[in-house]
Amino acid sequence: MHYYCRFPNIEFPLFMLFSQLREDIASIIQRDPAARNAWDVITCYPGFQAILMHRWANWCWKRGLKWLARFISHVARVLTGIEIHPGATIGRRVFIDHGFGVVIGETAEVGDDCTIYQGVTLGGTSLTRGAKRHPTLESGVIVGAGAKVLGGFTVGQGAKIGSNSVVLKPVPAGCTAVGNPAHIIRKETASADSGSAQLFAAYGVTQSIDDPVAKVLHKLIDHAVSQQEQIEKLTALIEQAGIRCEEMPACEKLNIDQINSLVD
Repeated sequence: MHYYCRFPNIEFPLFMLFSQLREDIASIIQRDPAARNAWDVITCYPGFQAILMHRWANWCWKRGLKWLARFISHVARVLTGIEIHPGATIGRRVFIDHGFGVVIGETAEVGDDCTIYQGVTLGGTSLTRGAKRHPTLESGVIVGAGAKVLGGFTVGQGAKIGSNSVVLKPVPAGCTAVGNPAHIIRKETASADSGSAQLFAAYGVTQSIDDPVAKVLHKLIDHAVSQQEQIEKLTALIEQAGIRCEEMPACEKLNIDQINSLVD
């Protein structure tokens, strides 16, 4: 038997609301070791409260109750410090951890099982009314604290956005993006044992993470040292052949270990 919440000419099935609430609570307890039980989540987690109030606001928004939707969104921002436009689409089991300062724009879409940390902005760079101005996060995306994802592009399934990154272009599925502006640092492939399951990475940070800029610099350093060795060998061979070369001012040799430590 289904029970409905009734407004004039409007019905909302309460069983759907309670089903989503149970999923949200279970997902938060799974992803946050500090969550002791359901009562903790319901009373003390602003991310859970903000998403709950967003569902009310979004329901009103879709039915033309625009002012009421915006007012509910405003109240949620005052109470939780999280601002979600009532027109945004939020999937199931989305976890906004800590959450203070999170801003999610009108045309943003957040897929199922996404995790968003404090200070994140899913913002738009266009002023065109009615256009897709805000990003789409596919399922399983993790957005680290302070990250800004700006524009109407897609962040692929299972991707990770490192803390304080500024993402201005699409991120492929399974990739990690860091930096300002953000760049792709690696693509994760699931092992045969794990199948397609994605390992959770708090704040979008994974072990053995390599910055591509640092990798390029290390290659340039190695190339410079190799050239230095080749020049020394050629100079020695020329001198052995009895050819005199103009003497150049002596300079300090490159210390590869010292330079690499500065890059790291």
